Amino acid sequence: MQLSKLSIITGLFALLFITGCSSSAQVQVDRNFPTVVSKPKAVSASIIFNDEFKDYVATPSKKTTIDIGAAQTLMLGNAFAGLFSNIEFVQSKDQVSLENALVITPSVQEVQVSTPSDTYLNVYEVWIKYSLDIENSQGDQIDSWFMPAYGKTPDSFMLSKTNAIEEAAVIALRDAGAKLLLDFYRIPSIYNWMLREQKLGGEQ
Repeated sequence: MQLSKLSIITGLFALLFITGCSSSAQVQVDRNFPTVVSKPKAVSASIIFNDEFKDYVATPSKKTTIDIGAAQTLMLGNAFAGLFSNIEFVQSKDQVSLENALVITPSVQEVQVSTPSDTYLNVYEVWIKYSLDIENSQGDQIDSWFMPAYGKTPDSFMLSKTNAIEEAAVIALRDAGAKLLLDFYRIPSIYNWMLREQKLGGEQ
């Protein structure tokens, strides 16, 4: 009898687990990210956050949507502010006002989600693939930098599908901010631009 009860309970948990993984999810990522503590370089930059980026809603599957527009604008905005001593945030190129500056337009190329039903692991994963179009203030292309970000829940057993995807997306956004801060000035084309514009001074 005890074995039968155990089998029923196990079956119910499995059913709930499968149902939760296969259900639809409309995710709204709404988090406040702390201001970045960083020493910016003496570089000017105009960051173009257009309406498509600020209002971006990902549809990684027919049953899942993830509204990350406001969250990614805040997260990457904080990171950019930690990179440049003189910065402006605008909505289009015709609003750029800084001279001798980098003009950077971030965009989302793709968002992917992996659920326990996909991998048979008790975690949810989110990949966000960003592209940064980088020009000088005269409109000459400097680079188009691909920046992937990744996040996953450590354990999803007690989380709903919506909450689990939101947690994974928040971790992916934090990963994007960290990569931007750590890797931006390592981009060879950016380093060469700074040399040409004498932005590095005595740095090597």
